[in-house]
Amino acid sequence: MDETHTDMIRLVEKEIFGDAGHTMDHVMRVFRTAMHIASNHADVDMEVLKAAILLHDVARIREDNDPLGKTDHSVLGAEIAERILKELNYHGETIERIKHCIRTHRYRSAEKPDSIEARILYDADKIDLLGPIGIARSYMIAGEYNESLYSLTPLDEYVRSNLVGGKPDGRIMDICKHAPNIEFETKMKNIPERLFTEEAKQIADERLRFMEEFFHRLRRDVSGDL
Repeated sequence: MDETHTDMIRLVEKEIFGDAGHTMDHVMRVFRTAMHIASNHADVDMEVLKAAILLHDVARIREDNDPLGKTDHSVLGAEIAERILKELNYHGETIERIKHCIRTHRYRSAEKPDSIEARILYDADKIDLLGPIGIARSYMIAGEYNESLYSLTPLDEYVRSNLVGGKPDGRIMDICKHAPNIEFETKMKNIPERLFTEEAKQIADERLRFMEEFFHRLRRDVSGDL
């Protein structure tokens, strides 16, 4: 990374301070994964990709702190990113391409990534939700919002009552009613089939198997099935 990226990291850190699940550690894991994926694609604009990665969660804490569940961090993040990018002397089409990556990176988004840079960011970000790191991040967030260790609420009932539109891919309305196993059932287990690059799909499949075994065993323990 050059000096511009270092300045970008400094500005992002100020915006996301206090968000346990979306720290710069997460951003840098996404960065490394994205660089691995991008190394197999010759047509990637690395400047667009790097900036989009560093800025993709800049509004995440604002979404999490919205009690009405109306803030979309991908949409708001693109607007905040535009301000930061202009401060760092980015211009015109480059800013718009970076904003597209940010707007389309989230799982529960109506707008889909249509550039190679946006698809790599999407894939790398989703991979960080899977495997041991995905489980650890889920419980960091669960502790922050006093979620249950494991929810035994029937999945259909939960989806109807706490996801926008009563759909499995709807945004969460009250995060305190959420739980890591619900996140796994409504989101994480569906990630591999929604990825764009073959490199990401291979990584995701292996990590998902680990998570399936973990949550299966956890349900037994929570239910007293020793």
